[in-house]
Amino acid sequence: MSNNYLGGYSSNLLGISTAFLACEGFNVQPGGLHIAGTREAAVSLFAALTKLVATGLGQTERSDEELPDNNTSLRLHCGRLFQAYMCDVFGYEDEQKCKDASGRRRYRNSYLSLIQDWGLDSNNAQAAVLKGWVESRFGLFPSFHKQPINSFMGHDWLIYCSEKMHSRYHNNCIYMQLDLLYEYCQWVIEQLHYPARSHKTLYRGVNTLTDLREYLDETGPYQVLKFNSLVSFTDRRSIASEFGAYILEVQVPMSKLMFFNELLPQHALHGEAEYLVIGGDYRVRVLR
Repeated sequence: MSNNYLGGYSSNLLGISTAFLACEGFNVQPGGLHIAGTREAAVSLFAALTKLVATGLGQTERSDEELPDNNTSLRLHCGRLFQAYMCDVFGYEDEQKCKDASGRRRYRNSYLSLIQDWGLDSNNAQAAVLKGWVESRFGLFPSFHKQPINSFMGHDWLIYCSEKMHSRYHNNCIYMQLDLLYEYCQWVIEQLHYPARSHKTLYRGVNTLTDLREYLDETGPYQVLKFNSLVSFTDRRSIASEFGAYILEVQVPMSKLMFFNELLPQHALHGEAEYLVIGGDYRVRVLR
């Protein structure tokens, strides 16, 4: 099988078709997305988060010098609760401190490690695991991993498959960890961060515009670009300008955010105000 466009599976864990999820129409008028069974499998976590917000614990424990508003305070407390829950359930920190009988340190993968390694290189093996998670849960095939992927029979597809399934990164229920991270991100958006908005304006720096497609509707001409299954953006135009000659401005649905800079109190992507976004066809505005 060979073609010039690998879209995705016909089904996924979201309850809507992958083709609809990836299309421009969904990104203009999005709906909510949830990974089936994730919140139900972590009832105690989301009940504790809801109770934390309901009791206003963040407000009573706020430090006004560090936390400028109540939503920020609550988000910080919720982030700490989430990270403590993940550490207790998946045990990656304690396990990594232990050594086996031969004296070798045991490695157990975590969502924090993947995010950190994504920040270093979005085409390494850890990034392939993240793209594999998107493929598994959202049904979207990656269009790029080290090189453009245009065929299931190509060498690039085989490399991607080999890296995404490497046993080193699948020894600690890593897809389940990422499911919880996505659902926690959506919970924070719903409850704390942007409760009244459907989109976030984000920017990405690029050096070429060869893949832009031109369209026309009642509002005039517009341009659409197909993004990879998982892609990085920033909410700061000045940072995007450091990564390419052109800046793409995109209205990203909140339901397609997997991770953003302010989501957790402790992670490795603070420097570039980074957002990890589920891909597809997006309307873009080209800036210089």
